[in-house]
Amino acid sequence: MSLINKMLQDLDARGTPDGRGDAAGIRSVPERERGVSRALVFGGAAGLTAAAIALGWVYLKRPPVPPVLVSVATTPVPAPVSAPVAVVPAPVVAAPVAPVVAAKPEPVFQAEEAAPAPTRARSAELRRITEKPAKPAAAPVVKTTAPVTSERIIDGKQVTAQQRVENEYRRALAQLQDGRVSDAMLALQQTLQMDPRHQGARETLVRLLLEAQHPDEAARQLQLSLALDPKQPAQAMMLARLQLDKPNGGAAALDTLMRSLPHATDNGDYRAFLAGVLQREQRYREAAEHYQLALQTAPDNSVWWMGLGIALQADNHPAQARQAFERAKGLQTLSPQLQAFVERKLVQLTAATAK
Repeated sequence: MSLINKMLQDLDARGTPDGRGDAAGIRSVPERERGVSRALVFGGAAGLTAAAIALGWVYLKRPPVPPVLVSVATTPVPAPVSAPVAVVPAPVVAAPVAPVVAAKPEPVFQAEEAAPAPTRARSAELRRITEKPAKPAAAPVVKTTAPVTSERIIDGKQVTAQQRVENEYRRALAQLQDGRVSDAMLALQQTLQMDPRHQGARETLVRLLLEAQHPDEAARQLQLSLALDPKQPAQAMMLARLQLDKPNGGAAALDTLMRSLPHATDNGDYRAFLAGVLQREQRYREAAEHYQLALQTAPDNSVWWMGLGIALQADNHPAQARQAFERAKGLQTLSPQLQAFVERKLVQLTAATAK
């Protein structure tokens, strides 16, 4: 915004006359005329002096005129003046009458004498007095209370709590893409502080913690997530794997899987993993049951058939175990090591049944 300052100039550019008369027109007065004029001048001067004294006496004895008070409370205010008002100085009044002084619209002041001010100052004062005060604009409504937790104003836009969470999560992913792993982990933790149930942020943070060789912190994050929402089979399986790596961690892993089992009844991978943990804890009958339920979702999974054969053999069901091993071998999808393992198991079962 540019401000233009107007310079007011009230200088009389015109020159004043030099006051010089015509020297050529001066002539000497004869002595006779000079003598007559002197007597007349003295007589006229004396008469004028006496008349002035008499008039002054009469003037001074005249009763003074009381000062005029103006109440501007009832005086109508003129319309706003758009252009500056030129002020013409008032003529000098010989009588000692107090000048009329205008006042502000609200209070009423007594009239007082004021010394003449420069033209520019008097113009500004007259504009201030005569212009009708503009109606003040309504002040914007400002909330004094703290913003609600679900909404916030950012860059002049109203942003909900969920939008803030997603913005923070996207910022973490952008930092991760730029290779700033530490910053990304901090942003993910900030996202989880705002929304502990954000599964994308939780799983990404767990993966980064595992890559950074922090399995204990990764397990803690998974436990926090499952405590809030156990309906997360994938996280339960991940936590169970971390718990199995601990000494005597089979019981903790089994407890984790059993708590989330009601939310994974149709998940074959989940049931097969649970069956493997049960088999490790020597709970072979339960393991066989979950392997059979898992195979209902994926009948051609040779690894699960092999696991079922192990559980049945350990639970003293050799015939059923042999059938399971034969099915695993016949699918021809096992690795060479597992294929060899299944063949050895078949030899053992064949020899046992032959006796």
